Amino acid sequence: MAEIHQGGCLCGSVRFRTVGPPVKTTVCHCRFCQRAGGSAFMVEPMFLKSNVTFEGGPISTYDHRSPEHGRMLHLQFCPKCGSRVGLLLERFPALQTIYGGVFDDPNWFRPEWHIFTREAVGWMVFPRDVTCFERHALKSDGTPETPWQVPE
Repeated sequence: MAEIHQGGCLCGSVRFRTVGPPVKTTVCHCRFCQRAGGSAFMVEPMFLKSNVTFEGGPISTYDHRSPEHGRMLHLQFCPKCGSRVGLLLERFPALQTIYGGVFDDPNWFRPEWHIFTREAVGWMVFPRDVTCFERHALKSDGTPETPWQVPE
């Protein structure tokens, strides 16, 4: 039987369900994610779009073109309570990001890497068992970046 997880916005108007594990779970420390989330970083489990279903009220979208790389980012949120529930990335059109904090149980997934660590707040402590990247994990051409490991 498929692994199903559910969640939703603060007011309950927007609900979703995911089927299966995330393709990748990223913790992003870039300034965009800090500003968009109002926090030090964003936790971003990513799924194939076909494995995510939204239910309930309509979802609003804020479209943002990144000044760093020029691609579009589409933030999805509840128009009633303002909770951000997801993110679509022009760079990865087959994927749907669901913000980690909006799952009914946010403990079922585990981050696999931290990106844009060069922009992380000064008090951030990175886990030793998670790969870290100063910028994105992938270069613009899709090849892997070189990670760094937290010293023991």
